[in-house]
Amino acid sequence: MINKNPMMCDLETGICGPAEEDNTGLELIDLSAPRKKMNLYYATDPICSHCWALEPVLRRFTEQYGHYFNMHTLMGGLVEKWDDFDDTSGISKPSDVAKHWKEIGLHSRMPINGDLWFDNHVTSSYIPSRVYKVIQQKDAKLAVVFLRKAREAVLPFNKNIGSDHILIDLVNKIGLNGEEIVKESYLPAAQELLQEDFTTLSHLDVRGFPTLVFINEEQKGVKVVGVKSFESYIEALQQLLPDEKIQPANSPNLQSLLQKEELLFSKEIEEMYRVEEKNVEAFIQKELAGHSYAVEEILGEKYIKALI
Repeated sequence: MINKNPMMCDLETGICGPAEEDNTGLELIDLSAPRKKMNLYYATDPICSHCWALEPVLRRFTEQYGHYFNMHTLMGGLVEKWDDFDDTSGISKPSDVAKHWKEIGLHSRMPINGDLWFDNHVTSSYIPSRVYKVIQQKDAKLAVVFLRKAREAVLPFNKNIGSDHILIDLVNKIGLNGEEIVKESYLPAAQELLQEDFTTLSHLDVRGFPTLVFINEEQKGVKVVGVKSFESYIEALQQLLPDEKIQPANSPNLQSLLQKEELLFSKEIEEMYRVEEKNVEAFIQKELAGHSYAVEEILGEKYIKALI
């Protein structure tokens, strides 16, 4: 076989590489893409209702400004067990959560059922958190997908994500071996991984969820606690990059976003594309091919599913 791209080493320059007809050593490169200049730590938990409420804004922010930071999603350990759980918001037992969840769902328009807290509650948020950590060690992107699917399962669709068979099904659906992952999540090493997240959040002085902590190259930071407006996160980012005017990237079109996420609620479409609720249906029809999606409704809120 003839080698069409032979290697050579230049004795004068000491540079080794493919031999080219133009051996000037000059090469055009493009450094126009901004280098990520900070880390963004997202403190969350699979059963955090306020984190679910933040989802539309956080997705838009990461899609448009993610080129400025490296995202680190950390599990916070909201509920280890109910025996000694003591929360200042008035939640002391599983059934107390139901009313709180429903209120958050109505206020945010990210639908939340909550009935599982009466008869089939999640005994510990550490259980799905450990599954997340095990997946993260294998594929960080798939871990983010799992977290979203777990939230969909427990919050709007009322499934107990502390149950092994639910977790196995969720992991299988993202393309991994659910039985193996869940089994591994019960090993001491999985709890150690979770503890590492707790330690990092303690170092960052995070005390509640959701919390986003921006840290720049000079190790200066801005902490944003709770569910805030889209503009609040832009302001936090700009504070740590005072010498440049930050610019958003274009949002992905709805077709590509739906293919990636597989399910989107109306509120998420409204936030991402700045569409009023009354105009969402027309927007969907304009942006998507009719055979590529289905519209369904839960708890008074419409959502679209990709038809695969």
